[in-house]
Amino acid sequence: MSHPDPNPPILYSFPAKADLVEHLATFVVKKQLEAINRKGRFTLALSGGSLPDTLGGLIGHSSVKWDKWHVFYVDERVVPHDHPDSNHLACTDKLFSKVPIPKENIHPIDATLLDNIEELADEYEKELIREFASKDSARFPVFDLILLGMGPDGHTASLFPGHSLLSEEDRWVAYIEDSPKPPPKRITLTYPVINHAAIVAFVATGKGKQDILATVLDNPDEGLPSSRVRPVSPGHLYWFVDDEAAVKVSYPRTPFTL
Repeated sequence: MSHPDPNPPILYSFPAKADLVEHLATFVVKKQLEAINRKGRFTLALSGGSLPDTLGGLIGHSSVKWDKWHVFYVDERVVPHDHPDSNHLACTDKLFSKVPIPKENIHPIDATLLDNIEELADEYEKELIREFASKDSARFPVFDLILLGMGPDGHTASLFPGHSLLSEEDRWVAYIEDSPKPPPKRITLTYPVINHAAIVAFVATGKGKQDILATVLDNPDEGLPSSRVRPVSPGHLYWFVDDEAAVKVSYPRTPFTL
């Protein structure tokens, strides 16, 4: 399949999830070091769902400079931080509680604003402004790395097929009160923020992702939310998948090298 995109996605496929976890860690560490060498800090946005399970390769990695990390969430469910649906809780349990990252370098939603979702989204946008506006001059924040998952319907972050948020062009952080996947209330980074990142990387594993991965990579013109993630130049898009998820994909694989 030919891609007119001058900067097409790069697909890495690994024999097993354990291989993916190891190589994803290598990739993240390399991007971290490049960012720190360039500007003294590393800005990262994380999704929840099954993604935190794939970050275990970072634990104990000798080259991670945790004190230089500044972590935000691509999307978050409007629930307390200790709620089972919280992306912050998942990332804390799987990663942050096991590494020496300063607590103040992790940016969860303001749990005192759960009853006012519009204010909650506004405050999270202000948090981004505080981190990025004083250091960068771009119209939108430029994350060094955004890590995304993908649902079986092709959604990513809290951007769902057919939803009006897919056309949001101005806000950095938007809210959704009618998510087709519970819980219904969430906040999410918008496409302008995601697509202004220096690097975006999807992670998709398992048999349950076979059909949707093939659709997103081989038929991007169908316009599924995950297909709309295309970083603007000079940004780059990567896919980290296991061979089980990629079995129906025709899109060319790239050997993993750094």
